Amino acid sequence: MKCSYEINEKGIAVVRIDNPPLNAIDEEVLNQMEDCIRKISEDAGAKVIIIIGEGMAFIAGADIKKIQDVNSAEQAEALASQGQGLLSMIENSRKPVIAAINGLALGGGTELALACHIRIAAESAKMGLPEISLGILPGFGGTQRSARLLGPARALEIMLTGKFLDMTEAEQIGLVNKVVPDADLMTEAIKMASRIASKGQVAVRAIVEAVIEGVKMPLEDGLKLERQLLGKLSETEDKKEGIAAFLEKRKPVFQGK
Repeated sequence: MKCSYEINEKGIAVVRIDNPPLNAIDEEVLNQMEDCIRKISEDAGAKVIIIIGEGMAFIAGADIKKIQDVNSAEQAEALASQGQGLLSMIENSRKPVIAAINGLALGGGTELALACHIRIAAESAKMGLPEISLGILPGFGGTQRSARLLGPARALEIMLTGKFLDMTEAEQIGLVNKVVPDADLMTEAIKMASRIASKGQVAVRAIVEAVIEGVKMPLEDGLKLERQLLGKLSETEDKKEGIAAFLEKRKPVFQGK
């Protein structure tokens, strides 16, 4: 298996990409990742998703030998469509997705990280969108998500130079949320996921929806969506429990209802 997952007792699903030596993306990886994400999305026991690469890399880009065989516009667009479809599935997940970025995250690896809701990186990681050095462009959403996250000028600098970013710079420009020592990467990812998993999951899903869908809209439409979601939350059992627990100075016991 090039992609597998497990769900622990707290509802944290850990997706592992395993395509030695550097977890390059190919059609099989895309298919298996899509299957994993779909199954986790449908599993009521899963609350938060962590994605990490096995070994020395998160994802070190596409399989260059297979890219070499893509010689027609139809082939290239079909591959891009498959990759974009998977990353859009991740971005649009109502279950928060955390990228635990270990080692190299280049090309498709950075594009995958951009599609995740939160990014935690090991100190030794490297990120970048160096497709220009191959005479192509980032085709799994990299041109669009990087510009939306970092702004057009910063995104263009990264893509047009093809430079690799160390994690000091990645954190400074907002490409990653947090940088931690290599040995602490999964500990920190699990800690953050556990904190999210302990919250009322109806509210978690609503917040993710408000942000992910809201940024696609004009401000007034986003505010309307926010009002509507708040209205729905006000009628939930989790809202009643959260308020009661606060007033009674105890930890809430959310039921996801």
